[in-house]
Amino acid sequence: MNALTAENLTFSYGSRRIFDRVGFDPIAPGQLTALIGPNAAGKSTLFRLIAGLLKLETGKVHLGKTDLDTLTTRTRLERVCFMPQFFTANAALTVFDVVMMAHKQLKGWRVNEADMIAVGTALQTAGIGHLSEAYVSELSGGQSQMVSVTQALIRKSDVYLFDEPTSALDLRHQLDVLGQIKAAVADRGAIGVVALHDLNLAARFADNLILLGEGRILAQGSPAEVLRADAISNTYGVVIETSKGPREELIVHAYAS
Repeated sequence: MNALTAENLTFSYGSRRIFDRVGFDPIAPGQLTALIGPNAAGKSTLFRLIAGLLKLETGKVHLGKTDLDTLTTRTRLERVCFMPQFFTANAALTVFDVVMMAHKQLKGWRVNEADMIAVGTALQTAGIGHLSEAYVSELSGGQSQMVSVTQALIRKSDVYLFDEPTSALDLRHQLDVLGQIKAAVADRGAIGVVALHDLNLAARFADNLILLGEGRILAQGSPAEVLRADAISNTYGVVIETSKGPREELIVHAYAS
């Protein structure tokens, strides 16, 4: 099984150091990992480094024994799928069109009946089949976000990186989207990492958490291990208490300090 690992990652924006020899323990396939941490902790930057959109100063990211920096751009795109936080599209394209483009991006552009069925099925699974013929430029923020998630999940990749995929969604769609991501990762034996601000969603859906703060990995492990009152309180600057819900799920209670 090819786990995702990182060691000695160093990166700066100009003179501002973001990471200084940061690494994380292996992230196993088939499980969903949530990347948590306050604003400006470096979550989006870490995703972009893994995806190869930013160039490391030092360090390596490995998928199994493969150093991702040794792959061609095309191969890295095939193996690592990154969904950024913001989805914008002003072109006169329908939802069906943009999901088809994601489906065919690395396969050639000739479309057959199997492709049409695959896209239709993906839209129905995501609960946005009714938006198939809508133009993406006319979608709400939440609808655009669901389309972006569908574009990612229709691709068959080894690693999926989702940057705040629920930020514009109502409660029902947050649950639906994270459920779809978790199921897809498990079914495909893929590596899934999702950046989340909502600690309760992270505790409910993620098998493991990585706590990022001040440019460092502060904790990594199960939700029960990472969502300790001291670690979270120190990182977020709030008072934290945890309890168990009716389904034995971990619930985080936060109070201003």
